[in-house]
Amino acid sequence: MKSLKKKRRIQVIVLAFVALAISTGLIGYAMRDGINFFRSPSEVAEAPPAPNETFRIGGLVESGTLVRGAGETVRFSVTDGGASIPVTYTGILPDLFAENQGMVGQGRYVNGTFEATEILAKHDETYMPKEVTDALREQGVYREPEAEDATPADAPVTTN
Repeated sequence: MKSLKKKRRIQVIVLAFVALAISTGLIGYAMRDGINFFRSPSEVAEAPPAPNETFRIGGLVESGTLVRGAGETVRFSVTDGGASIPVTYTGILPDLFAENQGMVGQGRYVNGTFEATEILAKHDETYMPKEVTDALREQGVYREPEAEDATPADAPVTTN
């Protein structure tokens, strides 16, 4: 009697392990196109990715490189202080997109140009994506945002 019970327990454990392995494999297969790695311009220049690989690139929009073409096509370069990568984007840019400002683009690196399908700009004067900040710090280019006074000059001062 014990051996039959032991056999069933082993079968259930093996079946659970097989089901877990299959579900893990299916999840990995489904996510293969959904994972986008972040790269700095220096990393892209050192080891260019395959043309079919979708990834994110981030840095500062290089001053003097923003060229608006015919229609919605825009060309500019993104830099982290160490390298500069040309970018093309067809679409409407975010309102806060400007030269010398942080940006993150998603797309592919084809023939020496990053072809962006999506461009994200900073949210306010002090925001910059963590990946961009880390890449700029590595290059020694990052500047800390100036801290503003916590209380406005015309705010009433109360004492107890």
